[in-house]
Amino acid sequence: MEELLKEATHRQRVEIAKLLHGPLAQLSALCVPVWGNRQRLNEVLTAGFPGIPHCACLYALDPSGIQVSNTVGPHGLEMGDFRRDRSARPYLQEHMPEWGFLLSDAYVDPVSGHPSLTGLHRIGSVGQLLGYLVANFDLRDLPITGGLYQESQNWRQIKGDPSIRGLLFHQTRTESAMDRSIDQSLPILEELLTGHGVFQCVIYFSSSRAIVWTIEDPFRYRVLGPEALTDPDVCLVFPRRPYPPDALIPANRVMPVLRTLQDLRFLDETLYLRSASINLFNGMLSLTFSCDGSHFMRYDEFLDKSLAFWVSEGNPNPYL
Repeated sequence: MEELLKEATHRQRVEIAKLLHGPLAQLSALCVPVWGNRQRLNEVLTAGFPGIPHCACLYALDPSGIQVSNTVGPHGLEMGDFRRDRSARPYLQEHMPEWGFLLSDAYVDPVSGHPSLTGLHRIGSVGQLLGYLVANFDLRDLPITGGLYQESQNWRQIKGDPSIRGLLFHQTRTESAMDRSIDQSLPILEELLTGHGVFQCVIYFSSSRAIVWTIEDPFRYRVLGPEALTDPDVCLVFPRRPYPPDALIPANRVMPVLRTLQDLRFLDETLYLRSASINLFNGMLSLTFSCDGSHFMRYDEFLDKSLAFWVSEGNPNPYL
């Protein structure tokens, strides 16, 4: 997971913890005087359930992870689960902080099948642990306080399937239909990207296909086969529109990007480009090579690299 995603996840967890800590602390304090009396404990949890925001269910455990109350849910007290052993649950494997409140890592709930979180609060006085108040939450019910995180624009390399890499030098590039017509195909793709609302394009050089997404209909993709990629008439079915002013890739850099992809396709008969994607709005390219390894890179960084970079011994082998 990238650092930006980790930071965004951490910020969201902090906001959720702020929301849940206070109500769980108050309810756990009310459990102390009734601890050991199952009926009274059930009554306290049932009365306190509405005060725990977005809670899916609530129960109490002894220090060893055995449930000492019934489970309380949105429909009231559930008769099962008393004396259930929950000691193996993932949230009980985490370290409880000194302040007595833990918001677990997310996990897939085995009953609902949905990503979930659990909040635990220590029950007891200073120096005396009676047990834990446990509240489960479905991630779908929790509020998202932050915006969508920003994708990293740093160069990333991801190694592919080891079985493919192991056989790399036993294969050679087979000429595809797109290879034979690439001088016709790339100008068509440039026209679609710069003048017809296509903002993302995935080019499959080996199978002679391209998948495109348009600004007018961004939730659906279109597949262009080898015939479409050699027929300029295909541009007639994509409405003409101005180049988006907020695109991070300038219009005059689209063709240089495409030509550099072409160079990488023919650079070597063993180590060659299989597919690539271009996104105008985040300014990023992805490249997948014959070894199944992938790179994610800003367009300007990509254009600054010489072809020698991709095969130089000084580079930490970008293919493998």
